[in-house]
Amino acid sequence: MKIVCVGGGPAGLYLAVLLKRQDPSHDITVHERNPEGSTYGWGVTYWRGLLDKLHAHDPPSACAIEDGSVCWDQGVAHVRDLVTRQPGDRGHGIGRHRLLAILAERARSLGVRLEFESGITAGDQPQADLVVAADGVHSALRTRHAADFGTRRTDGRNPYVWLGTTKVFDAFTFAFVETAHGWIWCYGYGYSGEHSTCVMECSPQTFTGLGLDRADEGEGLALLEKLFARILDGHPLIGPSGAAGAAPWRTFCTLTNRTLHRGNLVLLGDAAHTTHYSIGAGTTLALEDAMCLATALRTRATLPEALAAYEQRRRSELLSAQSAARHSAQWYENLPRYIHLPPHRMFALLGQRHSPLLPYVPPQLYYGLDRALGQLEVLRRLRRRFGPPVARALQARSTAHRD
Repeated sequence: MKIVCVGGGPAGLYLAVLLKRQDPSHDITVHERNPEGSTYGWGVTYWRGLLDKLHAHDPPSACAIEDGSVCWDQGVAHVRDLVTRQPGDRGHGIGRHRLLAILAERARSLGVRLEFESGITAGDQPQADLVVAADGVHSALRTRHAADFGTRRTDGRNPYVWLGTTKVFDAFTFAFVETAHGWIWCYGYGYSGEHSTCVMECSPQTFTGLGLDRADEGEGLALLEKLFARILDGHPLIGPSGAAGAAPWRTFCTLTNRTLHRGNLVLLGDAAHTTHYSIGAGTTLALEDAMCLATALRTRATLPEALAAYEQRRRSELLSAQSAARHSAQWYENLPRYIHLPPHRMFALLGQRHSPLLPYVPPQLYYGLDRALGQLEVLRRLRRRFGPPVARALQARSTAHRD
């Protein structure tokens, strides 16, 4: 097949790797509008489940990604002057630049053509057996056929900004700072031995009250450095360009599509769907899209059957992530409901923010119920583990006593 991937992000590059690995005779080209080595953002996060899937689909790139990542297994929350630390699932962070470099190198080694500074416009759909739109939330090819795809965009409420810092966090770090204009918060995580990502967020009222809507680039970063001085330890915040500033605030756009393919054009990654950044799943879902599409193309007899199978499976698999993202975003938008709880309880409910039940149950009551259910589950596990041996021992003792 002749395959053209529009967009050289994780989704497009990894799909090219998988398809070329499945069938070296495929003629595959990836078009990326930006120069090689340039990308937005800082680090990306993922969890062990994704790493296991990467090893199953392409061990060489999986090993390189794992070697280029940092790990943590704790979360820490700073609320006012109090610090709460809790164990958590093992997480991984890797620089977006590093991830793309690994995938580009692997694609080239398999014979994929990579065309950088090669933009594809809405009216210039490539001629190929399969065209993959992996060109992000503002996808030109999807936008041209938005009515056919049933594209829907919903803007979130809270402004946020994605920054870097030379402060290397040893845990997934949350910090909530109270100001005269309301709360502002950040989540930070390391992605290398030299840098971490910091995502800052606040309500619209806090944003304008602090003057962040009017501050120039340097003033905005200086204010944020002052507000979060406790967790930054004197380290600077860095804008996307690597220089002070160039850090636009925006609101998150949740994008969905009624269908993921039209003829021989198929959507992948952020061109197909977005999930709120607070669940840290964007890169994972993009790579899983690539895995699913590659599997469908390998196991289905015709292209229409493969695209239909890809869509059916991904729409089903995305439901839980999209629900979690929606409730996670709402948790932060309703932060005053939780912020005045004792810090350890607030942190516990922060971990439960994906729950569709949490918004409808008083926070203190939800915490108590969740804790009780957790203790009940521990007792069940202990019973399953130790119940049979204890029962056998008691039975043996009873038999010996009768004898």
